[in-house]
Amino acid sequence: MAAAPFGLSTRETARLRALSTPERIQRFLDDLDYDVAGKHCRSPRRVLREGRVQCLDSAIFGAAALRVQGRPPLILDLEADRDDDHVIAVYRRNGCWGAVGRSNFSGLRWREPVFRTVRDLALSYVESYFNLRREKTLRRYSRPVSLARFDSRAWMTAEDDLWYVAFHLVDVRHYRLLTAAQEKALATVDRRTFAAGLVGRAERE
Repeated sequence: MAAAPFGLSTRETARLRALSTPERIQRFLDDLDYDVAGKHCRSPRRVLREGRVQCLDSAIFGAAALRVQGRPPLILDLEADRDDDHVIAVYRRNGCWGAVGRSNFSGLRWREPVFRTVRDLALSYVESYFNLRREKTLRRYSRPVSLARFDSRAWMTAEDDLWYVAFHLVDVRHYRLLTAAQEKALATVDRRTFAAGLVGRAERE
């Protein structure tokens, strides 16, 4: 049997290898408890042990699972105005980009790998990215960031929170998605779309 990679135990590696496609990674993330308070940013090891995620550590977990599949561990930051940022794990299949992730809004998770550019992928989130005032808030996206840059900090197995990943994303170059005129003309989210986006929403305890 091959040695467990990236500092993972044999059991942890087996659990990640069982998530053998991006679709299986997404189903796994969807079944976890959502950390509404967002007090922690867990390593993939801790996610497996604790069964709980928020947006950032779910993206980090997705990147780790994709890495065990042999893909690069890439995450992408989506930046909003009057709203929280959102982070997803991204991958390519047949030359097109897709994403896995978890959010307290149902429309900000999975994307099929059908987008020819990262910008196209980011644009697909505009309609579903809204705040509780029903404003569409997504404005910018980052280039994909490889978590391999943090291998010296054992990001896949660390017991400490990984907030340094969030701090790094702040400094990564972001690209504007919409013109000022497009932003000004954005319609308010209709009530049915708003209600659909809140399906399964976890509330603070």
